[in-house]
Amino acid sequence: MSTDEAVDGPADGAETAAGAADDRLAERIEDLARVLARQAGTVERLADAEQARATRDRLGADLPLVVDLFALLGDVTACARTAESDREREAFEAVAGRVERLLVGRGGTVVQPRTGEAFDAATMEASDTVDTAEPDEDRTVAEVIAPGLGVPGRSVRPARVVVRVLRSR
Repeated sequence: MSTDEAVDGPADGAETAAGAADDRLAERIEDLARVLARQAGTVERLADAEQARATRDRLGADLPLVVDLFALLGDVTACARTAESDREREAFEAVAGRVERLLVGRGGTVVQPRTGEAFDAATMEASDTVDTAEPDEDRTVAEVIAPGLGVPGRSVRPARVVVRVLRSR
């Protein structure tokens, strides 16, 4: 046996053992890659589901219910204003408070501008205008005719208001 053969024999055994270790390592890497791919898919599905939920919330998944609750709130509020006794008025106001809590709980917002607040075309509709001589009062709310309804991301029904407008002489 030559020295080359003696050297090749043990080297071949080491190469075979190293090759087997490399194969096991490659197999483990492939297994980990598959696990990571599955986990990435799961994370993507969860993120998509959360995004869809957020979009539904933003668009108002309960929009028909919110609109009906807003109409009911308007009716109950009108009944409270026209009640013939204090007892009836208090009862209607209590019901109005509960209806408003339901409306807010379903993602709605009652838009109730205050007198003197700046006019916001995104949430308000100018039903009428009144003249003002004060520059600070230009484009501010003079009177609220009816509240509005909003859901996250949009105005469903703008509040109807009377707006002050500066008139130059």
